[in-house]
Amino acid sequence: MAEDRDDFIIKSIREDREIREALTEEEPLKKQIGGDHYKNCKIQPVEYICANKLDFLEGNIVKYITRHRTKSEGAKDIEKVIHYAELILQLVYNKNK
Repeated sequence: MAEDRDDFIIKSIREDREIREALTEEEPLKKQIGGDHYKNCKIQPVEYICANKLDFLEGNIVKYITRHRTKSEGAKDIEKVIHYAELILQLVYNKNK
């Protein structure tokens, strides 16, 4: 069931991308400023974040967890994921360590 939902989301994102590509000359999703750590992703983190209406804190978790294996300082990205998760606990759920 979850696989069907995921397939639907991926298909919708790809269809949306095709429509946007037809409307624009230069596709912003095809370029990356400062590195290439998202180039091999099947779905760009920003596409997933927008499609699922994630907020800033949640979006950063997706971004950092996606790239930690492809950057030289991957452990630092995991620390950032933990930090953003702690911020969600504190700011959204009013839980402190």
